[in-house]
Parts: sequence; structure tokens; C-alpha cells
Amino acid sequence: MALLTLGFLAVSFQQDKALKESIARGKEAYALYCQNCHMENGKGQEGMFPPLVKTDFMQKPIEAFVSVILKGQQGTITVNDVEYNNVMPAQDYLTNEQIADIINYTRNSWGNKLKGMATPDKVNGMRN
Repeated sequence: MALLTLGFLAVSFQQDKALKESIARGKEAYALYCQNCHMENGKGQEGMFPPLVKTDFMQKPIEAFVSVILKGQQGTITVNDVEYNNVMPAQDYLTNEQIADIINYTRNSWGNKLKGMATPDKVNGMRN
């Protein structure tokens, strides 16, 4: 039983370390590719670009974020009972790692603390 517990703790530590490293990289990528619209604080721009801070939209599965980043978003969406109707162009030129890192950063910043971790493999599996 003790070996099983130690093994679980080692795996958990590795996952925590990998997530922390991804979040750090994601902060840099977010600043380059996302911050102009969603702002440094993740609060978006009222009426134009939705916030990422503690929103109902952030509760969606990781795959939804991968899809939005890879394919873009257009048409009306509702975030926290506010409608937004602007175009987010596809960001499919980003690497799989950059996309996963941005998702991990946004899901774990500004008071967001959501379970799950985006991985480059998951992003790669959703391309095309």
C-alpha cells in the first residue's frame, strides 16, 4: 500500500510540475497572441471581446478551447449573460504546445482554477 501511495504522489508531482511549466510558457504565448483582445488581466473588452475571468464559457471542456483556437470563432456567443458578436480568427499557425500552454494558462489564471490539462497531443489530435 505504501508503494502505491508513493507511486501516486510521484505521478501527481510530475503532473503538477508539467502543468506549472505549461502555465509559465502559456503566459508568454498569451501575451503575444491573445492579450491584445482579451487583455492582460483576462477581462476582455466590453462589447467586443469576451472575458476569460471566471466565466461560464471557461467551464467548457478543453476540447472546446482547442477548437476555438484552431478554427476561430464567429457569430454571436454569450458569456456570463452578455452577447458578443465579433470574429476571432483561427490561430492554427500556433504550435500544438503553444495552444496547450495558452489553454492551461487561461484555465489557471485570474482566479480560474479548472481541472484538467491540455496537452500538445490532444491539440494535434484535433487538427484538421
